Amino acid sequence: MASKPELLSRMAAGDGHGEKSSYFDGWKAYDMNPFDLRHNPGGVIQMGLAENQLSLDLIEEWSKAHPEASICTAEGASQFKRIANFQDYHGLPEFRQAMAQFMGQVRGWKATFDPDRVVMSGGATGAQETLAFCLANPGEAFLVPTPYYPGFDRDCCWRSGIKLLPIECHSSNDFRLTKEALVTAYESARSSGVRVKGILITNPSNPLGTTTDRATLAMLAAFATEHRVHLVCDEIYAGSVFAKPDFVSIAEVIDHDVPAGAVDRDLIHIAYSLSKDFGLPGFRVGIVYSYNDAVVACARKMSSFGLVSSQTQYFLAKMLGDEEFMGRFLRESARRLAARHDRFTSGLREVGIGCLRNNAGLFSWMDLRGMLREKTAEAELELWRVIIRKVKLNVSPGTSFHCREPGWFRVCHANMDDETMEVALGRIRDFVHQHQRQKAKAQRWAAKGQLHLSLQRHGAMASQYHHALSSPMAALLSPRSPLVHAAS
Repeated sequence: MASKPELLSRMAAGDGHGEKSSYFDGWKAYDMNPFDLRHNPGGVIQMGLAENQLSLDLIEEWSKAHPEASICTAEGASQFKRIANFQDYHGLPEFRQAMAQFMGQVRGWKATFDPDRVVMSGGATGAQETLAFCLANPGEAFLVPTPYYPGFDRDCCWRSGIKLLPIECHSSNDFRLTKEALVTAYESARSSGVRVKGILITNPSNPLGTTTDRATLAMLAAFATEHRVHLVCDEIYAGSVFAKPDFVSIAEVIDHDVPAGAVDRDLIHIAYSLSKDFGLPGFRVGIVYSYNDAVVACARKMSSFGLVSSQTQYFLAKMLGDEEFMGRFLRESARRLAARHDRFTSGLREVGIGCLRNNAGLFSWMDLRGMLREKTAEAELELWRVIIRKVKLNVSPGTSFHCREPGWFRVCHANMDDETMEVALGRIRDFVHQHQRQKAKAQRWAAKGQLHLSLQRHGAMASQYHHALSSPMAALLSPRSPLVHAAS
């Protein structure tokens, strides 16, 4: 029998999208049973989505006070024809000007940006794919410090055909990137016959919520220049820094911290978006900012595949250009992020759970290594399944962020109201207490020597006990577990 012809392309039919991951599986679990405080209080709480809902009221208030920013109001209708018919790939001049101004403001005016280098894309996803397309050929690679955002495997690789190779970072130094780790990754790629075309970092980091210091940024820029590779800095959380140290942009470093001529600016590129700092992912506003004229020209041609609506550009030009409001927004957003971060992490500490110390982002890097039955990726996923299915929290396991040390989880806490956060903390508290009781019970049993006795006299029962002792998770998954009944 003749085989059926392929109806889809190999790319469309394949799994290069990267969604066969526990990171995306957690989202699906939430979508099937979403938590609602009043209508579905037993549902899954979404803690896997890095979204900022803490300051949307400020933007709503501004929009009400400035009806002229919309072409669909009586105050703004005089601009309707001009804006509705605008389709220049360069973008509205006032939008690019306002975006360049705001990028400087969010960086404390320590760097300046040229509006003519601002290129639009469909969100940060579009920005990353555009840069991958412009900078590397299929089969070539970017080096990325671990742990890193799982979506990069889709954004950078799916359609471009490039590879992402890890720069291994470790908890022993709080996952900071070192030159030694960078050189090791670079030489390993070369010895494997893979051409390295760039380094991709996220600053502030997702999932760590930490900022990269200026010395490390200067090192990266110098390394890129020496080895003739690109440096892509994803600064999507630049306006979500809520504690010291302050954010340092690669733009500031190459403007002020390195000698003239020491860094080849043609190799430096920035990706940005309004999805995180402003909580506006639905606006689909991504930005490529490159110091390379050829990249700007190519990216601008590619922007035709993901232009930002001219109506959205017009609104944002008005809002971002309001320097006084932007200053108030950034200060208040930082205050609210700090308060939420402090309340959530203090709630975790109350039950003995620590997090990596961080000063930015919409999430925390939660340390559950002490709850693993063994230090393996399989044990981490076992724990994650309990948290998803029984505790009903969608948190993201570190393995999905390419972390080689099992037991770390990214937990987002800026995408919910205070009441929902308290429910989430209550579930975590109940889960940890149940785990502690099961562990203590197993340890008391072992201390009495019953394990040895059982091994001698009751082989089958001893085997079951030994599994419970090695993994309190087994008891938590049992239908008799009070936690299961409470969460069902």
